[in-house]
Amino acid sequence: MRIIALIIYILLALPALAQQQPSRSDLEKRRQSIMESIRITEQQLEATKKDKNATMGQLRALKSKLAERQRLINNMNEEIDHINNNIKSSSNEVTKLQQNLEVLKMRYAQSVRYAYKTRSSYDMLAFLFSSDDFNEAMRRLKYLKKYRDYRKRQAEDIRLTQNRIENKITDLNHQKSEKDVLLTAEEQQKKVLQNESNETNQVVLQLKGKERELMNEIAANKKSAKQLDRAVAEIIRREMEIARKKAEEEQRRRAEEEARRAAANTGGYGASLPGGRTTPANNTSKPPAGSTAKLPGGSETNAPVASARPKPAPVSYNLSMTPEAAALSSSFENNRGRLPWPVEKGFISDAFGTHRHPVAEKVMIENNGVDITTSNGATARAVFEGTVSKVFYIPGMEWNVLVNHGRYFTLYSKLANVTVKNNQDIKTKQVIGTVSNNEEGQAVMNFQVWKDGAKMDPAGWIAR
Repeated sequence: MRIIALIIYILLALPALAQQQPSRSDLEKRRQSIMESIRITEQQLEATKKDKNATMGQLRALKSKLAERQRLINNMNEEIDHINNNIKSSSNEVTKLQQNLEVLKMRYAQSVRYAYKTRSSYDMLAFLFSSDDFNEAMRRLKYLKKYRDYRKRQAEDIRLTQNRIENKITDLNHQKSEKDVLLTAEEQQKKVLQNESNETNQVVLQLKGKERELMNEIAANKKSAKQLDRAVAEIIRREMEIARKKAEEEQRRRAEEEARRAAANTGGYGASLPGGRTTPANNTSKPPAGSTAKLPGGSETNAPVASARPKPAPVSYNLSMTPEAAALSSSFENNRGRLPWPVEKGFISDAFGTHRHPVAEKVMIENNGVDITTSNGATARAVFEGTVSKVFYIPGMEWNVLVNHGRYFTLYSKLANVTVKNNQDIKTKQVIGTVSNNEEGQAVMNFQVWKDGAKMDPAGWIAR
């Protein structure tokens, strides 16, 4: 029984595993997307190189480009593995087709030899006229026609099989050529990766002499980030409390509406009694103390008599959200991994979570979202429709916009100016402000995603 269950589980899991494997076209699209991301990063890096002194912006751009270059190489390896699997499959198919072709040729040769031996028209006529009756002669004639058609089909099968073999061999050679091109490109990317790694190490060495300035900058950033974190947590707490009260009010209203409909259906009366009498629906008086109820067999009990009116069915409802907020939240969640970027062009220059500082390696820094470097003067835009919960200013984090998406919230920080206001409904990709420049003159914004007061990695939500 366990073996059968295991086999069924494997059969059900195979389609899911197959769907998880990216196709060749998916890998090609991903490669083009990574190359576009590298191109954008290189543009930002060239802008930072105008300053001859090494900056943190340069270092972040270089590290981002290194990560994207490594992703590109890994993607190429996946493409090469995919091609290798196709080559292996095509080679096996060619071998099978060649084996089938040999069998078809052998059978056709046997048919030709048999036809040669019986080629005389006299033998054919003798075969027909030796029939016992007319019906048998007709059957023999049909047999001869079928045999002739069979030989034609054999020849056609041989021709089709030969064509399939030629097409497969052509496709196989094409795949081998693609593999050679990818291997050459991969080697080139590895050389570029090594050069970029050396350049990154040089920038790190230059920044090592500025550790005191960096430590002061890190401390100031941590202070601003904590202030922002407390402000966002408090705003979300208030928003959730407001949503809870709205949901409770909605539930109360629905319960009253349900009670009014029930009263209208019964005409203000309860269940009918024998003889056509009715009992008022609002009769809630208890039986006198000590009253008894008759049980089967004539025995009595002191238990109170149950009310004849049925209890109303409990209302199934989510107390934390109204139906509209629940629908918005579900729609936001269903778009995970497909949300547009909060800027039109840019790259992630600092990742989510706790990690070591790229220069002061003993210092751990924490990012509640992701830092996105973009071009100067770039506009920030909403990644999904929602309502602006709060527009507020914090020193060091500049202007901030918090947008409500039901259970989810998105935060857009480090804006030079804002074009939306509190409680405003906004659409996907609607401009909400302009990204501010940091001390190094780079346009960098901080983007965060929250769910029920918990921080989430935005990189998993936006399209990559």
